[in-house]
Amino acid sequence: MARSRALLEAEQTFARLRAAHPDAKTALDHRSPFELLVATVLSAQTTDVNVNKATPTLFSRWPNAEALSRAEPGDVEKVIGSLGFFRQKTKSVIGLSKALVEKFGGEVPKSLAELVTLPGVGRKTANVVLGVAFNAPEGVVVDTHVQRLSQRLGWTKETEPEKIEQDLMRLFPREEWDAIGHTLIFHGRRICTAIRPACAACPVNDVCPSAFKAERVGRKPGRIRSDSRAPTKTTATKSGPKKTAASKTAVTQKTAASKSGAGKPRATSPAATKTTAATKPRKKASRNAGVRR
Repeated sequence: MARSRALLEAEQTFARLRAAHPDAKTALDHRSPFELLVATVLSAQTTDVNVNKATPTLFSRWPNAEALSRAEPGDVEKVIGSLGFFRQKTKSVIGLSKALVEKFGGEVPKSLAELVTLPGVGRKTANVVLGVAFNAPEGVVVDTHVQRLSQRLGWTKETEPEKIEQDLMRLFPREEWDAIGHTLIFHGRRICTAIRPACAACPVNDVCPSAFKAERVGRKPGRIRSDSRAPTKTTATKSGPKKTAASKTAVTQKTAASKSGAGKPRATSPAATKTTAATKPRKKASRNAGVRR
């Protein structure tokens, strides 16, 4: 009974989110499953906007798998050089193009099991292609936005993308798996951001368990940085504080200075030298005058 109620509440919440973002869809420009596959691989560790700036030139020179499979890596690197990890991505897109030609006749396969055999293609990328290009997703795309929002909405308590995906697949019917990813990504970018989420403007803040306290949910804890200005602690031993390298150097310099005579007062004139010599006998005589014989 409780499980059925959770499913119903999740469905109702998702329906309201979809109504708030009717334009939710992939932001990657493409004209074919092949272009979508390549663009999705290129989108790792960068923005969709940057990818969309690079792909027109890329696809005009190498419009299909056969053409890209014969491309020189250096030429591809020049085209996508503005993207992060462009050398590794060049290897991936040329490699997956060769695999498409050799194994699948140059066509993008329509199953997750086959897609993940391609270089640079993981489960998330495969589900993007299956859902967007073929309307046949085999799972839910879980990126940072989907992970954060599904935790804030109480749809999962997991922290690993694979386990979060399984929870979402159990909550929602297959026909909604593709829409879940796009909708949560749009909501995460527009309203439920990682830092300072706009809970007051959220259309589901009345049912969200994290409303108005969401900033600490679904985010990695910040790193604790040591203060470089803090004094260094002295390591105590049985014989006293441990000498540091600086103190050892100071002792060595002091010893060397004493041996060489450095640091001793020097006579500034011959007169001063004579005065010192004359003073010594008189002091000795005064000491002898007080001795009884």
